[in-house]
Amino acid sequence: MRIVVGYVPDRRGEDALALAALLVRATGWELVVANVHPSAWPVHDRGAVDAEWMNYLVSEAKAALDRARTILDRWDLQVPVDYVVHGHRNSGRGLAEVVEQVNGVGVVIGSNPEARGGRVGVGSTADQLLHGASVPVLLATNGFADHPPALLTRYSVAYLGTPESRSALALASLASGEAGIPLRLLTLIIRSTKFYGSRLGFAAEEPVLAALRKQMAADLAEARTQAPSGIDVTTEIAEGDDVEQALSSLRWDPAEILVCASSRLGPLRRVFLGDMSLKIVRTSPVPVAVLPRAAVGQ
Repeated sequence: MRIVVGYVPDRRGEDALALAALLVRATGWELVVANVHPSAWPVHDRGAVDAEWMNYLVSEAKAALDRARTILDRWDLQVPVDYVVHGHRNSGRGLAEVVEQVNGVGVVIGSNPEARGGRVGVGSTADQLLHGASVPVLLATNGFADHPPALLTRYSVAYLGTPESRSALALASLASGEAGIPLRLLTLIIRSTKFYGSRLGFAAEEPVLAALRKQMAADLAEARTQAPSGIDVTTEIAEGDDVEQALSSLRWDPAEILVCASSRLGPLRRVFLGDMSLKIVRTSPVPVAVLPRAAVGQ
């Protein structure tokens, strides 16, 4: 199997390579490093295409891949690596085309460089992939390559009890078993603020939260039984006034990956982020894998 990593010769590209290296060490998958350069705009007269400009773009793309090759050679991953130059006006859609061409099982990219250090930033490339990719999309945190972990240590699954979450659990369970690493199931409880300042006060929310905690614990216990035997599975419930606060209350391993399901409102067999999933992606302190709907079926 092959995984595609979108590479550009800057911090984003290095972060993506570091995350891809973490994955292939755990899986033994082949790696395809792709650089997507702008393609020519369609014109009526083929001779009107600026051939010199296109040659320059292709040359720059190849130079970028040479830089990626130097980095990967230093890491000595012990897996086959191919390098692909591809032209497309949209980098995300271009990467999706590369994935189709090489029969890739996933695509890895870096974060928007303007994101906070240690967090995932969704730029235009990520946005295109997160709203239409047919394979899992993995996003490295900003600065992931600064201290790249050598070995993947855990998968965590954001679990909500939906069919999409159960699909994510099934796939993460398979991945955990193959890599021989633990699996953690997480459920977030976001405390409502609509009672604040009212005559009801904070106490009015507590019975609702207590009932929700009980239900979530039961859902996690049931989900835990669905994981294959032999996998070390733990469960946790995180609470906060918002998603970032809830995620920050948990203990994270720098070498783990958080797995999220797509929104049930999205197209079948495509990645599509809903509001909650997008908030989780943007505030995760570790790399994130977002799965398309019906991922296990693929």
